[in-house]
Amino acid sequence: MTDPEDARPVFRLLAVPGVTVDKWARVWSERRPEVELRVEPAEAAEAAALLAVEADAGLLRTPVDQDVFHAIPLYTEVTVVVVQRDHLLSAADELTVADLADEMLLSPLDDVIDWTGVPGAPAVLDHRPDTTADAVELVAAGVGVLVVPQSLARAHHRRDLTYRVVTDAPTSSIGLVWARDRYTDLVEEMIGIVRGRTANSTRGRTQPEPPARPAAKAAPRATPPSGRTPTRRGGPSPRTSPKRRGR
Repeated sequence: MTDPEDARPVFRLLAVPGVTVDKWARVWSERRPEVELRVEPAEAAEAAALLAVEADAGLLRTPVDQDVFHAIPLYTEVTVVVVQRDHLLSAADELTVADLADEMLLSPLDDVIDWTGVPGAPAVLDHRPDTTADAVELVAAGVGVLVVPQSLARAHHRRDLTYRVVTDAPTSSIGLVWARDRYTDLVEEMIGIVRGRTANSTRGRTQPEPPARPAAKAAPRATPPSGRTPTRRGGPSPRTSPKRRGR
């Protein structure tokens, strides 16, 4: 893709809330300065649809539709529960799902934690907030608690709220995702960056075959003007060699 106001081509990278791209963006600018990396925020629920038609790749929450996309898993986040700072749960360093049994769980429409099939999962509030930000407001008002990946708890930090790790809660993972029908050399470059390959790594790239070197020709043997074969240094000439002494 090319920006009409910039002569450089553009690589569009979607990033869902909670993902930090700074390190990878810095490496990209060092390795591919001729291509602008444009990081575009996208809501988790909309990111896949946008990637299918608009962007080159995305840092999305997985899993994704494997018939449409290819994904490289990058990391799995720690899951935390967001509560009021003076809430009883804040007294513990870590919690389990069983500790949340008496709490009312807020599940926003953009929730990325799947509680399906989790034994002892807390009851979900009937009213679902539109966004995680709305759910955070309800937690601050004392309506319930919110379970999210740690990055989202940090992104929505408030002084009157805190969070604690829930050791056995469902988790959410981040992966580099791209459409299967739009794999390019720039996508491969991004794969190398997020996987930590060095700039000199050739993994995954097609390298041209080096041209075959012509066979070296032997240098012609020099012949003196007289036409005679030169004698070796350090040895007698055949014509001047001494006669064998028989006596």
